[in-house]
Amino acid sequence: MVHQPTRGDVPARLGPGVEQLPDVGPATVDADVYRDPARYEQERTHVLRSAWLVAARSSELPGAGDWVTYEGHGEVLVVSRQSDGTVAAFHDVCQHRGSRLTRGATSGCDRRLTCPWHGWVYDTTGTLVGVPEREDFDPTHLDGLRAPTVATDEWAGWVWVNMGGEDAPRLLDWIGPEIVADLGRFGMEDMVLHEKLVFDLPVNYKAVVDGFNEVYHVTELHHVQPEFTRAARDTSFHLSGPNSMMFVPNPSRLDELATSGDHVRHAICHYVVFPNTVFNNNPDQIQLFQPVPLSVDSTRFICWDLMYGPEGDDDRDHPAYLEAALNHWAMLQRVVGEDLFVFSELAATRDSMGYRRNVFSEREAKLTHYHRVMEHCLAGGEAMDFWDQSA
Repeated sequence: MVHQPTRGDVPARLGPGVEQLPDVGPATVDADVYRDPARYEQERTHVLRSAWLVAARSSELPGAGDWVTYEGHGEVLVVSRQSDGTVAAFHDVCQHRGSRLTRGATSGCDRRLTCPWHGWVYDTTGTLVGVPEREDFDPTHLDGLRAPTVATDEWAGWVWVNMGGEDAPRLLDWIGPEIVADLGRFGMEDMVLHEKLVFDLPVNYKAVVDGFNEVYHVTELHHVQPEFTRAARDTSFHLSGPNSMMFVPNPSRLDELATSGDHVRHAICHYVVFPNTVFNNNPDQIQLFQPVPLSVDSTRFICWDLMYGPEGDDDRDHPAYLEAALNHWAMLQRVVGEDLFVFSELAATRDSMGYRRNVFSEREAKLTHYHRVMEHCLAGGEAMDFWDQSA
């Protein structure tokens, strides 16, 4: 039988008795938040370098020696599976004269990585293990030399990295107990990576995060049916430390939702892990929307689609599930295409003197919260401080 996620013992997130809106209220955000190069440099160095970011799906590193690269906000990392089954990550930078070690490849399987310039050799932890004509170098310059390490962890079938190194908080503390519990009901660690789509967008990454942080746009942009618009008015929005959640009732399952209170089974469940990890959960499949910043006005948008595999060779329900899930995915790709269209429209007006600010309603509370977390971090605070505020 195909896995069917249910709410289980996690708190009710939707329906009677559940607070629908956090106490955030309407707000505005200056346009320079999205287009100022100096601000972007601050975010790059003070926020993105110390945040937990998704680098890969665990299944992309099935065996020892397998590696993938992560590239974003001026950093390039190698993420590799070790012989003991753990994952290590290090900066993809030769410590001789700064060349990239992976020769422009994005994945591979190697016991050693050799710099293409002068042949310095590194193992899969980033440690320097070979130097041609070593006798010509000062031994103190080479002793213990390695590419700088990056904190790594695996959770729910994803490989996460944090460039803060030893100062990085625990991954599960960063995500927080509420989202860990809710997302845990979907069994992502056992899901199959069905497809991974990559798009380059001419907009700031935060504009993309904003685009997937509210449900206000679906009527005009996605031309949803009136019953969806009506049901969406009952969407609940929840803040969870620096992160947030959103639960959109499925209009075809309102009776089941009212009876069971099972948002996992009968709603679209949406989770944002600060600063750029967005889970879009349907009962039959999950998308991870990942806007990876490349520059102040350039973003690599990665869309990962996960589906459930058969539970054993005799799972007779799986073919019907897969057919329905593939049809749903085809529809969702059209929806994502409409979102990408709007981001190109934002690019056309990015530098216009007519674009001065964004105006958020009280139902765009998750956007307001996101930008308040960012402002707090740029002012010298930590994203983790918001757990104290939400306690």
